[in-house]
Amino acid sequence: MDIINIIVAAVKTINISTVLDIAVVSYIFYKAYMLIKETRGEQLLKGILLIILLIPISSILHLTMLNWILQRTITIGVLSIIIIFQPEIRRVLEHLGRSAFNDFHVFEDKEKMDEVITQILNAVFNLSETRTGALIVLEQRTKLEDIMKTGTKIDADVSSALLENIFVVNTPLHDGATIIRNNRIAASGCFLPLSSNYDISKKLGTRHRAGIGISENSDSLVIIVSEETGAVSLAINGKLTRNYTKDKLKDILLRIILIRFSKKDSFKEKVKMWKRKIIGKY
Repeated sequence: MDIINIIVAAVKTINISTVLDIAVVSYIFYKAYMLIKETRGEQLLKGILLIILLIPISSILHLTMLNWILQRTITIGVLSIIIIFQPEIRRVLEHLGRSAFNDFHVFEDKEKMDEVITQILNAVFNLSETRTGALIVLEQRTKLEDIMKTGTKIDADVSSALLENIFVVNTPLHDGATIIRNNRIAASGCFLPLSSNYDISKKLGTRHRAGIGISENSDSLVIIVSEETGAVSLAINGKLTRNYTKDKLKDILLRIILIRFSKKDSFKEKVKMWKRKIIGKY
């Protein structure tokens, strides 16, 4: 009866502010979990939760030594968490920054966007036919200036001919990534951070791991052409999907860019986009 009275008293104190508070906190924890899902951070989080669970259990069972060790582990755990989760914390802050300042538009002209995407895909699938490896990064809200500095700045109009020439084997720029910024080829031969996700298939090489890596650290759209099979892949938010046709890839790229950058998006369209992000199916 005491428990029931406590529950009833707690329910009576609930108001709009309480519901809003719970909703906001729940959303923050949900987004944080989605950002570390299927990364090393997820396994570390499970380990931390296990330690927190064991502390009261060890106290109830009078396991004095184990309880002492666990409590000391939690005491120094805050600093350890910051160090261990540094990549994930960075991703969370970058994600919040992109969400808070979302008035920046890469493609103001939809016709120009369609033309640029067409030129990119013409090059990608021509390279695919000859099994020429390629790595193309479409910069969006997250600026990649530090990545561009590792390569050669170009600042040229996007054309399929130029992109194909960049990735010709044994040319100076073929072995790095090409970055597209504001409808232009900004830089080529750029070095990307490799993904540290150990769950990535061992069949995927450095090019794919680099594409996944930059998509983990930014909101970039990354197109990858395999030089072994010619398969075309797309990396977004640390997720890699493979074996695209030209029409399917164009449709997906246009929908993602339009939804991300159009101020006139309906709430329904945004919800659909969030659902695709959750299940990893762009």
